[in-house]
Amino acid sequence: MKLVIDRGELLRGLGHVTSVVEKRTTIPILSNVLLKTSQGGLELRATDLEREVVEETRADVAQTGAATVPAHTLYDIARKLPDGAQVEMRRDNEKERLIVSSGHSRFTLQTLAAEDFPDLSPGEFSHSFEVGASDLKRLIEKTRFAISTEETRYYLNGIYLHPATQGGQATLRAVATDGHRLAQTELPLPSGADGMPGVILPRKTVHELHRLIESSETMVGVDISASKARFRIGIDKEIGRVTLITKLIDGTFPDYARVIPKANDRSLKVRNAEFIAAVDRVSTIASDRGRPVKLNIDDGTLVLSVNNPEGGGSATEQIGADYGAGPLEIGFNARYLLDIANQIESDTAQFLLADAGSPTLVKDESDEGALYVLMPMRV
Repeated sequence: MKLVIDRGELLRGLGHVTSVVEKRTTIPILSNVLLKTSQGGLELRATDLEREVVEETRADVAQTGAATVPAHTLYDIARKLPDGAQVEMRRDNEKERLIVSSGHSRFTLQTLAAEDFPDLSPGEFSHSFEVGASDLKRLIEKTRFAISTEETRYYLNGIYLHPATQGGQATLRAVATDGHRLAQTELPLPSGADGMPGVILPRKTVHELHRLIESSETMVGVDISASKARFRIGIDKEIGRVTLITKLIDGTFPDYARVIPKANDRSLKVRNAEFIAAVDRVSTIASDRGRPVKLNIDDGTLVLSVNNPEGGGSATEQIGADYGAGPLEIGFNARYLLDIANQIESDTAQFLLADAGSPTLVKDESDEGALYVLMPMRV
């Protein structure tokens, strides 16, 4: 194997694939990146056995071949080389080394056999469709904050992606919940996604996918089976295509529709930016445990208050509100309130309430496909 590649191309490719490489692993080859050349360029591949990232990049190939080398070491070498540098990589088969040269710099890296590199073979996919990168990124951003980190309920450790129906129209819906809050958003069902199985994308995959979607102008090819998903990012680009293959969470997502309130008849509307600022200010006093904030709602006003007996402090703030029902006092976790309020794109956030002990529904007036559910807490 022998090739010359621009330092910027190599650094970008390594930056994409090395994020799935564990720095500490009991399987040595999982610390490596697979470099595989063809006449068309260089392919970089890395995996942690649950996810696999593949990057195709441009290179001048003099001799085809394959090798695996320590991923983070090669990334650090590329990162420290000067901008515009040309990097030559040549495999010394006799000594099982990869020689990396650029200008007056020369590095020798230990290799492991390319044929021993794990192959996360995707198998057959039952459904394939395309979605805009910006749309997919929005699905992730609107829901990932509600993913559970509680490992005992592993089926909540991801985003549930599935076809649904809203207002008589078919949609692709993303849902996440940790039992304390729920986030749901959707987009029109892409062609080819009809009848796809509902799948749970693992938390690490969700964050990796969000990171890999760099440009909002590209398209993403999505392939789904019962056990794996594949995301082909930048399928409309000539170079720099990235593929993420992931195993899915083998579990059943709960019937989330049961926790979405249908009869909450008390409507509270507030200016969202003002509400966020007020919650943020009063929660400064809140204890770390639960960070409770109380909302006292009455005709035309909302008073937010925090009382922290342990810290010996308290805080209150009043803001204007559009509210015409009877007085209500209800408490929420301040961080959960802010997580949801920060997703609202409209100037106004709408809270649909029932009573102090029932789930509250939060809606975004500028996005009919998005809704949030927040469980109250005692304060």
